[in-house]
Amino acid sequence: QVQLVESGGGLVQPGGSLRLSCAASGSIFSILTMGWYRQAPGKQRELVATITRGTTINYADSVKGRFTISRDNAKNTVYLQMNSLKPEDTAVYYCNTNPPSNIYWGQGTQVTVSS
Repeated sequence: QVQLVESGGGLVQPGGSLRLSCAASGSIFSILTMGWYRQAPGKQRELVATITRGTTINYADSVKGRFTISRDNAKNTVYLQMNSLKPEDTAVYYCNTNPPSNIYWGQGTQVTVSS
């Protein structure tokens, strides 16, 4: 069974950058399509970016050109590089498989974009 732990969140000013990491345990990580999701206060959780085992990538329109998803299968880790951050990017960010599985939701990592 895969366990996922997110890290790298924090407080950043508008226009700033953060790099999120999602460390996975479990030998099947490399064959899974992974995704980053986020949930802002009072809103539903939304899909931000996905990456297949073959590194095919997709982004939500709201983050295209600003966010980059990547993975290192040797380290069982998926990353989300976030640049040109905006206040509307403020949310708890989670990683999960795509489609998501309820058994893999972790605590997430808080990203706050504010001056």
